[in-house]
Amino acid sequence: MNIQELFLLALMPVLKTLLIAVVGLYLALDHVSILTAEGRHHLNNLVFYVFFPSLCASGLISSSTATGIVSLWFVPVSILITFLVGSALGWILVKITRTPQHLHGIVIGCCAGGNMGNLPVIIIPAICAEKNNPFGDSSTCSINGMGYVSLSMGIGAIGIWSYVYNIIRAYGKRDDGDVSAYSKLRENSHTETSKRALDSTTQTLLPSSNSKGEEVSAELIYQGSMDETKVSIPTIIEKKVKSLVEYIDLSVLSRPPTVATVIGIIIASISPIQNFMVGSGAPLRFVENSVVLLGEAAIPSMTIIMGANLLRGFKRSGVGIWLLFGIIVVRFVILPIIGVAVITVAKNLGMVGTDPLYHFVLLLQYAVPPAMAIGTITQLFEIGETECSVIMFWNYAVAAVALTLWSTYFMYILS
Repeated sequence: MNIQELFLLALMPVLKTLLIAVVGLYLALDHVSILTAEGRHHLNNLVFYVFFPSLCASGLISSSTATGIVSLWFVPVSILITFLVGSALGWILVKITRTPQHLHGIVIGCCAGGNMGNLPVIIIPAICAEKNNPFGDSSTCSINGMGYVSLSMGIGAIGIWSYVYNIIRAYGKRDDGDVSAYSKLRENSHTETSKRALDSTTQTLLPSSNSKGEEVSAELIYQGSMDETKVSIPTIIEKKVKSLVEYIDLSVLSRPPTVATVIGIIIASISPIQNFMVGSGAPLRFVENSVVLLGEAAIPSMTIIMGANLLRGFKRSGVGIWLLFGIIVVRFVILPIIGVAVITVAKNLGMVGTDPLYHFVLLLQYAVPPAMAIGTITQLFEIGETECSVIMFWNYAVAAVALTLWSTYFMYILS
């Protein structure tokens, strides 16, 4: 395949995503009023509880038979690197651009969590379907490629719905003044500090009858407080740890997308269960077929929601041009360069095998736009929905060119 064919091949899935988003935008118009705020809320619940978990589970169960999950151990390692590096870059970005507090979690989440699902799911089969693709036989390429992509999508879902979910929730709570353990601790500390400052100021302004006695008394009080602080350090640490555990919503590990991913990995790893549920001769094959059918609704539903939220974003948005530019640079310049370095080192060390298609899927993890599930999370918390949609729109618009160029480059260096 020449450069022009590779470019057009990688462009198609991004254009499809943007077209579906435009449909969602139209359905949210005032004179159409199909996807109202209430309608988007209900659709988000369907995606969160039914469609997306089904997509994660069905992808892992259906596609792992030809590849074997254990041999793909570097996939979660690579995804972890994207989350860690993206989070660090996102944190630096919000500090440089002075982003509003309630958007910190969204910006960090968009920099950390990439779209490991629908874009690779569309790109890989499209590339494999070409007779002169750089990855060999079309049938084998498609089966193996979907196994790689499905595992990436499942592990990515765990990261999105555990890490990014908590990040957005945490910053949203700080901004809203929600009664979390962290907020209570900060408020109590601030109140006590204010009272002490007020008392000390009052005492300073009052006339002194015995300055030496007061100085000695103050010194004794200061020494006593220092001793008390020294003694109570373990207690303070214990309280801090407890408040942090309470502040982080660990119940997110039991959320439907995470549970579905874990179930999918278990079924895909245990052959007897897999033979009982997967395949044309399996007794419970109807269960797999039903889950696949539900999962197919996840991607268009999330894309339509993103497009519907764009309507308010065009009218009012707190996203500045430099913030948008920063997120685009992080996702489409810095992360792909880091990805090339990471996969090159892993390949030289023999950690990722010799399959160029596997290498291509790993490289794609660093070059994709933010995950659309982030929009679903903001909708669930009702935090920065319009700003998130604007960020998504411009990132996917830029991805039409950036992802295409990076995909072309990845295939070139792997061929």
